[in-house]
Amino acid sequence: MTVPHDEHERSLAFAEIALDQIRALAEPATPRNFAIWYNYATGYHPALNRAVNETLKHKGALAEADLEQIYDTYIATSRVSDSVDTIGSRVLDEIKQVLAMIDAASGSSTSYSESLADASTKLANTNDRDTLRAVIEGLIEGTREMEVNNKKLEASLSASRQEIEQLQQNLAVVRTESQTDPLTALANRKFFDNTLAKAVAEAKAKGEPLSLLMADVDYFKLFNDKFGHQTGDQVLRLVAQSMKQNVKSQDIAARYGGEEFVIALPKTVLRSAITVADQIRRAVMAKELMKRSSGARLGRVTLSVGVALLRATDTPQSLIERADKCLYAAKRSGRNRVICETDPQAEQLADGRAAPAAKVA
Repeated sequence: MTVPHDEHERSLAFAEIALDQIRALAEPATPRNFAIWYNYATGYHPALNRAVNETLKHKGALAEADLEQIYDTYIATSRVSDSVDTIGSRVLDEIKQVLAMIDAASGSSTSYSESLADASTKLANTNDRDTLRAVIEGLIEGTREMEVNNKKLEASLSASRQEIEQLQQNLAVVRTESQTDPLTALANRKFFDNTLAKAVAEAKAKGEPLSLLMADVDYFKLFNDKFGHQTGDQVLRLVAQSMKQNVKSQDIAARYGGEEFVIALPKTVLRSAITVADQIRRAVMAKELMKRSSGARLGRVTLSVGVALLRATDTPQSLIERADKCLYAAKRSGRNRVICETDPQAEQLADGRAAPAAKVA
């Protein structure tokens, strides 16, 4: 398909604006960041532009977590919606075709029934051999035609069934993608928030424990700046892998934003949650990173983890906030450690004896 010249020029102009924004803010030129700034340049998504402008106004820059949230909210969501609409349209087309085939089969069946009724009448009213032969031959021919039509209908219905099954699989893939962080393959924040709300309600209704872990990669920004974003991505995937290997199927692990991770542990008391957190911390610390291109050893990374237990008065947000305070206490206490809300360091923060400042890396 040939793109009109003016459309070609317009798209190139938008692309140049997007790249200029990326250079001006010293952001990595990733496909995600390009998509954000390209959409910003077009002005087709006013809500995205407002979100970007507000963030820049208050912070002066867009952090990794800001870029990720803007992309998930205004671009990824619309892509999922478009995919669902496309699949839905194709399913409706298949249903229309099936209904048309059923109508055609119904017409053939009615015609065949009328032929049988007519033959029955003729057979009842004649003893002539030639007439009988003609009626019987007509019945045989009609039966053959009916068999042919039935086979065609069978084949068409089978093809439509396969097409609909494929569309269902495509829809399942789209649904999974909408719930998954593409870099780490963990749940994304939106899915986690929705799932945590259900888990909290269920735990309260059944009187069961539920623990929450908040984890953050220590000195991630320094590591990222020193070795590059690709190596930084490798670190995030390493952490995600360590989490997957140390949680059960009922647990909900997610990338919460940037280098921060969260895990909800249903039916898990605080002591057991601390054990899980420490297993993950040790698993991450035990793995030495290597640069894939050169094989050079890059050293190890560590995690700080905060752990909180659901209380009767908790909302999902208040539980997250307490786990986050414990994470902050782990950072303040030297990093590479697990702090729960009953530890003295966390209690000091809760009592205000150590006033928290901006969160450190």
